[in-house]
Amino acid sequence: VQLQASGGGSVQPGDSLRLSCTTSRDSFVTLDYWAIGWFRQAPGKEREGVSCISGADGSTYYSDSMEGRFTTSREKNTVYLQMNSLKPEDTAFYYCAADQFDRCDLGTTGPFIIWGQGTLVTVSS
Repeated sequence: VQLQASGGGSVQPGDSLRLSCTTSRDSFVTLDYWAIGWFRQAPGKEREGVSCISGADGSTYYSDSMEGRFTTSREKNTVYLQMNSLKPEDTAFYYCAADQFDRCDLGTTGPFIIWGQGTLVTVSS
């Protein structure tokens, strides 16, 4: 069971990016009802929750600072993070992760037991 995050890059303030988190083919059914969260970690800072989508009903959750600019969605075996109006402070490695019990608790990384590798987002003028 693996997660693969992609879509990072270097953009200017105000630009948009869409990150993708894909489950490996052999895990598509296994993770179908798991929550998939996005976290980010900037240099020298702790990892923080960004968004989460429930596997059971597709409910979405966002950290306060991202709500309104970021949108997460799920299509088949891919979870997306659409990021609009990017700011320099959004610069970080972004990770997707899976929670088997579908809790979508963005305040802690503990429940998320499967992690993809990070994809770097750099926002700079």
